Amino acid sequence: MFPASSHASPAVALERLYGDHHGWLFGWLRQRLGNAPDAADIAHDTYLRILSSGRTPPLADSRRYLVQVAKGLVIDLWRRQDVERAYREAIAHLPEAQVPAPETHWLIVESLLRIDAMLDGLPSQTREVFLLAQFHELTLQQIAERTGMALITVRRHIHKALVACMTACEP
Repeated sequence: MFPASSHASPAVALERLYGDHHGWLFGWLRQRLGNAPDAADIAHDTYLRILSSGRTPPLADSRRYLVQVAKGLVIDLWRRQDVERAYREAIAHLPEAQVPAPETHWLIVESLLRIDAMLDGLPSQTREVFLLAQFHELTLQQIAERTGMALITVRRHIHKALVACMTACEP
């Protein structure tokens, strides 16, 4: 909720925050991103994120709060761009008949982003074990030997990662 010390309604507080700092935030983002369209999108999304959170910062910390929210959104943008670039590189070598239809591009990228976020959210040992199994195609015994973990521990990590995968891929 909005701070009790604020006498203004949440809408008025957000309007004031926007009016006082939007131009500055857009300029700050444009300088860091190097282009106006992405800066405008991130500035807009910053205020949407604040609106949906139901909180506004104390006036003294407004810019720091805006920067914190915007930085998170910039990281999300860069992650999305990295995933899209990797996807395009992965399908670039495919024969045209095997390239997924353009309509499915966004669905695939969204799924990849969910999987990326899921992997990022796993404990480091679980992520390492899962990636060794999935991408290096090591057996559970080979992973146990390579990591020095007990075989049952490797199994638990694989189970935890698979449950996270299933959860991430649910609609």
